[in-house]
Amino acid sequence: MIARQGAVRNLYTGKCVFLIVVQNKGADRCVSPLLFLPYLCSMKQGPRVLNINDYTYNLPEDRIAQYPLAERDASKLLVYKNGGITEAPYRDLPAHIPQDAFMVFNDTKVIEARLLFRKESGGQIEIFCLEALGVEPTTAMMQQGEATWKCLVGGAGKWKTGALIRTWEGVTLTAEKLGQVPDGYQVKFTWTPEELHFAEVLHRAGLVPLPPYLHRSSEALDTERYQTVYARTDGSVAAPTAGLHFTQGLIEALRDKGVDTGFVTLHVGAGTFKPVKADRMEDHVMHAEWIDVTRTFIQTLRDTKGPVIPVGTTALRTLESLYWMGVKAQGGTKNLDLTQWEVYEDLPQEMTTKQALDGLLEWMDGRDRLVAQTQLLIAPGYRPRVARALVTNFHQPGSTLLLLVAALIGVDWKKVYAYALEHDFRFLSYGDGSLLWFKK
Repeated sequence: MIARQGAVRNLYTGKCVFLIVVQNKGADRCVSPLLFLPYLCSMKQGPRVLNINDYTYNLPEDRIAQYPLAERDASKLLVYKNGGITEAPYRDLPAHIPQDAFMVFNDTKVIEARLLFRKESGGQIEIFCLEALGVEPTTAMMQQGEATWKCLVGGAGKWKTGALIRTWEGVTLTAEKLGQVPDGYQVKFTWTPEELHFAEVLHRAGLVPLPPYLHRSSEALDTERYQTVYARTDGSVAAPTAGLHFTQGLIEALRDKGVDTGFVTLHVGAGTFKPVKADRMEDHVMHAEWIDVTRTFIQTLRDTKGPVIPVGTTALRTLESLYWMGVKAQGGTKNLDLTQWEVYEDLPQEMTTKQALDGLLEWMDGRDRLVAQTQLLIAPGYRPRVARALVTNFHQPGSTLLLLVAALIGVDWKKVYAYALEHDFRFLSYGDGSLLWFKK
């Protein structure tokens, strides 16, 4: 009989659990068993070894909200705190937020990214603008006369050569397919009048890009309701849906209580709907998205004493990315863009939030805005550095957004989602919401 010691990292607490393994006649037996861990993970591997099949559940089609409720804040709110679950109307959210909290909203604005053309033969071609090539989104929206984008093309087989031309509301738009790029096509747009910005061209010519799981075309109401009331900066092809519940009245009620509010910009890409097809996360490429944050916001965030509560996964991803960009800045790195795995494998882990944000402000060196890309994957094994709770909707099975929730509340994500299904909560973009306080 041989006894040996080993250690594994608990993916939900970040702490190491020590085991004594006894080998008797070739068979290993753990004297100290690990409970509730679906897998083991080394400190270096992090979420690479996660199996997406451990993060799925049965979501009936009739639980997916096809349309928003008549009133934004009439939705239901699930509150998870200290392992317990309660319900409230969404408009009662201020009662569940501490007076000294700092709530952070993503003020990105959904662009009308779907363009419909007809060939001379009568066949329809749909072009879905995914991301600008060569420039960041805010600059791309201000381009005049021409722009080049990565696009999805519906009916691409029918569009072999030649330009597509169509006129809407006084705008003549021409699309020319330049070639294939990974997961899409490179398309050059030109238009008249040339003095119009591309954002205005899309506003006149395009349609709202609804999530694919709604299985319906956009309607007039989606133009208003698939947009937050505080949307300001054009650039997203999907809404930060946790914010769809908020009215100006609800925001004012939070402020009247003494809750501070701030705004960041993360332009949501179509990758937010990208399914995880690989069994192990190391084979999944996380989508990169642009963030745009002011110096004043970073200073406010650094000086905040109360809990930081982002509204939506995109706001959370922005806040946590700011921390890691600050870590990189403190290390003397000039390029602050975050790649998928570096926060788990390459960067120091013990820097305080204040130290990181101080480093970020010093790196900005008088610049008013930080514009960078983040590919940050928040999954079990990740420890939040900035936020203490999250306002969010209910997400698709087997998605990176569900991995994010599991990273924050551990295996209780199963309890939360089971409760929501059993108590008639509506799911996904137009569905109900939740306030999740992280496990300590």
